[in-house]
Amino acid sequence: MDYFEPSANEWEQDLREIRRRLIGAGLVLVAVTLVGTVGFRMIDPTAGWVRAFFMTAITLTTVGYGEEVPVDSDAARIFTALLILVGMGVLLYFVSTGTAFILEGQLSHVFRRRRMERDLAALNSHIIVCGSGHSAVYAARELTSIHRPVVLVVSNADEAARVRQELGEVPIVVGNPTDDATLIAAGLKRAAGLVVSTDTDNENVVVTLTARHVNPDVRIVSQVEDVDHETKILKVGANSVVSPDFIGGLRMVSELVRPNVVSFLDAMLRDRDLNLRVEEIRIPETSPSVGKQFRDLGLDKLPGILLVATRSSNGDWHYNPPRNGTVTAGLVLIFIGSPHESRELVDMLGGEMIAAPSAN
Repeated sequence: MDYFEPSANEWEQDLREIRRRLIGAGLVLVAVTLVGTVGFRMIDPTAGWVRAFFMTAITLTTVGYGEEVPVDSDAARIFTALLILVGMGVLLYFVSTGTAFILEGQLSHVFRRRRMERDLAALNSHIIVCGSGHSAVYAARELTSIHRPVVLVVSNADEAARVRQELGEVPIVVGNPTDDATLIAAGLKRAAGLVVSTDTDNENVVVTLTARHVNPDVRIVSQVEDVDHETKILKVGANSVVSPDFIGGLRMVSELVRPNVVSFLDAMLRDRDLNLRVEEIRIPETSPSVGKQFRDLGLDKLPGILLVATRSSNGDWHYNPPRNGTVTAGLVLIFIGSPHESRELVDMLGGEMIAAPSAN
């Protein structure tokens, strides 16, 4: 899939230009044909309109079937010569215009962008990642690996070309992520989550504020370079804030004091065969699981699922929940499993994957 650029040269504009040029040339060609038909009809009134039209057609196309209307006077010859010169020029312009759009790829580019716009409009409950740096690319790659639909928003075509080589067919929207139009084109009104990872904290603040205005319900996770700016980003609408430097410091300490735990998590994340992840599912009020005990949920049918903890709607955590525990509405299940089995668990419990604001 190519990138989609909503803010400049939209496909409707290109399509209107194609129509304008082709319709203009076509109208001139029709006018020349009418003039030729009327002219030959006047040269030979006995020829009739059909023969006059046929004479015009073979004259413009230089087919040369023979003279349907006798051209035996200087006036008739001059008229025919002018018709050939003008008509051939108009006909060649009409044909070359259509051919140029096809050969130069403009027509295919128009319809390709139209298809991209249609594909973006079909996305629902997807994740949008704003940025083209390493953190944004890693986030988009991780979402792809766990089979979550993702759209990447970058600021220019050069960045789109670069990340395209790293991410493959991830949909890309090119535009300023601080603009409402760019985020709306990426499907923010239908999105489940937004990752904000632009170049500066100031831009992260503006993107977060803009996104919260467009979609009050979307879950927003923003990157922050300076931890002192964390409060500002939270105030303008972010649900969570992540500092790569802070996380990096914790990771280095973990490598020193708990290396086996870190190795286990790394192996889990990098294993392409198992593709295990720590996931979470929220149990809505409409779930048939509400009121049941954990032993009755049928978790044994999914041996690859390991239930680790639960979090109630009031924020209470329960680690290694007992099998006689009761499922309540709003309960969040924390578990380890593959993306495939995670989806099976969602279907079995009537739950929903976490991608919207939850109780804090």
